[in-house]
Amino acid sequence: MADLITITDPDDPRLHDYTGLTDVELRRRREPAEGLFIAEGEKVIRRARQAGYAMRSMLLSAKWVDTMRDVIEESPAPVYAVAPELAERVTGYHVHRGALASMQRKPLPDAAGLLRGARRVAVMEKVNDHTNIGAIFRSAAALGMDAVLLSPDCADPLYRRSVKVSMGAVFSVPYARLETWPRDLETLREAGFRILALTPDEKATSMDAAAPHRLERVALMLGAEGEGLSARALRSADEWVRIPMAHGIDSLNVGAAAAVAFYAVTSGRPAS
Repeated sequence: MADLITITDPDDPRLHDYTGLTDVELRRRREPAEGLFIAEGEKVIRRARQAGYAMRSMLLSAKWVDTMRDVIEESPAPVYAVAPELAERVTGYHVHRGALASMQRKPLPDAAGLLRGARRVAVMEKVNDHTNIGAIFRSAAALGMDAVLLSPDCADPLYRRSVKVSMGAVFSVPYARLETWPRDLETLREAGFRILALTPDEKATSMDAAAPHRLERVALMLGAEGEGLSARALRSADEWVRIPMAHGIDSLNVGAAAAVAFYAVTSGRPAS
């Protein structure tokens, strides 16, 4: 059973993992370098543990101790009990969910290994908004995508905001980074995938006509909010596809577009 340790000093070095959580640039550098990520809220912490991530420590306000009692009893990691005011001073924001955990990252798989058992894959290029990353992972998990591949400049799926928006779905869908973009898309083609680029361009094939759910192996590429896919990514695709729209609307938020497109890609597959 973990030790329950009451801390009253915001400068206590044992709280290092939780300092400055609102400083995005700092956390982007620190978390991968130190091999950690932050899970926020009871559900997300539980899902991270169920996915096999080891806990480094937990930070709780007093009223959450009983709620998280089973987690405390099952984990050898230290648990720091703090007043809400102290948690805010350490993290930089009001921790209204009352529970944070510092989790140990796992090594990422290589793309080729990830693709061996996959048939439906999402590929993101330069999606660097953490809210969009979280929303896309949540849709990927809910709609049965097998894996996600990220270009080198995509945001970190394990950043606190991404994890929170996804409701822990980032732990359910395996992902890998492609080191050289877009050259490493050839890894998909070598594995037998047909690469579809999602774009509102009028030259693209309607999703209904493309019928991606009938393809044996399909990879769907999504671009960043506003910019969309780069010219290099579009040239690397086997086919351009678009979501038919009405009332003069030419595009959707990438998170919404991903959900619609994932349904089109996975429609008719047996639920797992």
